Amino acid sequence: MISPYTGKEMQVVHETRTWNFRGEDYEYVHTSYRCEDTGELFTTCESDNAGYVQVTNQYRIKYGIPFSDEIVAIRNRYGMSASKMSAILGIGANQWRLYENGEVPNVSNGRMIRSIMNPKVFLDLVESARQVLTDKEYETITEKVETVISQSKEYHTDSYERKRIFSTVRGQENGYSPISLSRLKAVLLTVLNECGEVFCTKMNKLLFYIDFLSYQQRGMAITGLAYRAFDYGPVPDRWDKVYSEFDEIHQESRLIGEYEGNVLVAESTLDDNILSEEEKKIIHIVCERFKNSSSREISDISHNESAWEKYHETHARIPFSEAFYLKAI
Repeated sequence: MISPYTGKEMQVVHETRTWNFRGEDYEYVHTSYRCEDTGELFTTCESDNAGYVQVTNQYRIKYGIPFSDEIVAIRNRYGMSASKMSAILGIGANQWRLYENGEVPNVSNGRMIRSIMNPKVFLDLVESARQVLTDKEYETITEKVETVISQSKEYHTDSYERKRIFSTVRGQENGYSPISLSRLKAVLLTVLNECGEVFCTKMNKLLFYIDFLSYQQRGMAITGLAYRAFDYGPVPDRWDKVYSEFDEIHQESRLIGEYEGNVLVAESTLDDNILSEEEKKIIHIVCERFKNSSSREISDISHNESAWEKYHETHARIPFSEAFYLKAI
C-alpha cells in the first residue's frame, strides 16, 4: 500500500488486538500499514473486513451459528428465494438475504437456521407458516422438502465421505473453511490447470500457501484442510487420501535423477462456478509464485516459515495465526 503523504510503499504491520463484538472480547490479528515518515497507520477495506471475519468466525463457532455459505446452501437445498425463507422463519422481509451477505444472526435466529438443516424440522416450520404462503407455494415447497427427506441417505453418505478426507470440523484448526469435497476438488483442479502436473510433495506446500494466504487476506481458508509440519514442510492432514479421492485427478510415477515420486495430473477441467473470484485470485498468486519451483525448492522455502520452524519437532497442527507471518509470499 502506498502512503498518501509520501508516495512510498508502506510497511505491513500485524498485531494482536481485542475486538468487542456483541458485548464480548475476541482476539484477532489486526493488519495495518505504517507510513515510514509520519508513523501513521492506515487500513484498507479488505484488511478491516479480514479482522471482522476473524472475530465473527469465533462468535459463530462459540454459539453454533451457521456461516454465510452454509446459509446460502440451506436455501439452495430447498430451492427457495431469500424472501420466502424470511417469511417462513418470521425474521423480517430482507433478513435472510442480509445473513447470506455476511451479517451475523443473533443466537436465537442462528440456532433456528441451523436446526432447519434437518429437512423434517424445516417441514414443520413450513406447516407453521402455512398462512403466509399461497396454495401453490405451499405445495411446491412441501414437495421439494419431502424430496430432500427421501434423499437423506445421500447426505449421510456424503457426510461419511467428507470425514474420510477432512480431519477436523470447521473451526480454528482448518481456518474456518467450509468442509466440502467439491470445493477441495475445485482447488486441486485449478492448481493443476495453472501449473500442469505437480508432484505430491509440491502440492502439499501449494495448498498450505493457498490456505494461509487466504486466511491472511480474508480471515478464512479455502480447502477445509488442517496442516501439520513434517520433515519436508507443511503437509495437509490425510494428504494421501486427498490426492486419491477424485476420479478427475490421478497419480503417475515420475523419475527425476535417482528420485522417484508421484505427480498429480488433471483428467478434466473444473466447474468454474464453485470458487469465488477472490479465492481464484489467491490461488493464482500462489501458483505464479511457485509455478517454476521444484518440490525440493518449495520445501526448502517452507522451512523458513515460522509455521514450520515452531511446529516441525512435535508435528502439531499449525495454527492459522501463522498466516500473518508468511515470508515467501
